[in-house]
Amino acid sequence: MKKRILTGIKPTGYAHLGNYFGAIKPAIELSQSAEFEYFYFIADNHALTTLKSAEEMKEYSYNIACTWLACGLDPNKVVFYRQTDVPEIFHLNWILSNVTPKGLMNRAHAYKAKVEENIANGVDVDSGVNMGLYNYPILMSADILLFDANLVPVGLDQKQHIEIARDIAESFNKKYGKTFVMPEEYIEKDTCTLVGLDGRKMSKSYNNQIQLFTDEKTLQKSINKIITDSRLPGEPKDPDCTLATLYKIFASDEDYQKYVNDLKTGMGWGDAKKELFRVVNAKLSPMRDKFNYYMSHKEEVDEILRTGAEKARKVALQTYEKVLKNIGVK
Repeated sequence: MKKRILTGIKPTGYAHLGNYFGAIKPAIELSQSAEFEYFYFIADNHALTTLKSAEEMKEYSYNIACTWLACGLDPNKVVFYRQTDVPEIFHLNWILSNVTPKGLMNRAHAYKAKVEENIANGVDVDSGVNMGLYNYPILMSADILLFDANLVPVGLDQKQHIEIARDIAESFNKKYGKTFVMPEEYIEKDTCTLVGLDGRKMSKSYNNQIQLFTDEKTLQKSINKIITDSRLPGEPKDPDCTLATLYKIFASDEDYQKYVNDLKTGMGWGDAKKELFRVVNAKLSPMRDKFNYYMSHKEEVDEILRTGAEKARKVALQTYEKVLKNIGVK
């Protein structure tokens, strides 16, 4: 039996270039291998901790699903589903809550960070903390354990979630007998961290991102906002700059070397930004067309996710029935 890889995709905003190169592209490339079974899901209920309205939930859920499909995710090679469409996840979430020590949740990074922020601001330690945020790692554990996932791709900052899932699985197995597979984190060592418009890591938190599937005019405007120094056309430019860093990712080695040489020999920042727009737009244009197609044919997206959910539930029910038997319900 093949080992399983599971990845959750939280719909909390529009994807940007950093998301694509740091998470989406590596995950899609990974799914091309026949070595594993792949489960990729839209983590819509996880997004409830930050989304403010039903409209946001619908918009971002479709947006992220269309983004992954446009970027090349093949629903025939992976099980691609919406978290909400697998109710066994939420049943298991409650069952796991009863073998999870409160102290384990107290140590979760997101909760600790909020507590520290509240202390620094001189307010109650639990101000702004709801039970969705507090119990977030248990729901994530249910996502993982229900599918007997062997490997879960995460960044270093999310490694703790996998450790918590193992702790919960161990507690359950000790109390009710061997039930869950012990998951392991899968950390890509060579994932790309993109710089944003201001030279810092590209992030929604810094509002310095370049949206992945914005229109050409907005893409050009975003690139024009990239911060450069005051050197004039004709003056040598330092190739260790944001423009060249982004250009390298999109261009061939030959074109990149020419770009660096042009900067060193005085190409103006305006021309450098026009050339960066050219290569970025050439890469994104075919994917943008697919994205726009899916966004205007949401019934096709619904069908893809419905079919994926059917496949996912067949797998989930095998584990869930075993859980119910082991706790004495069946």
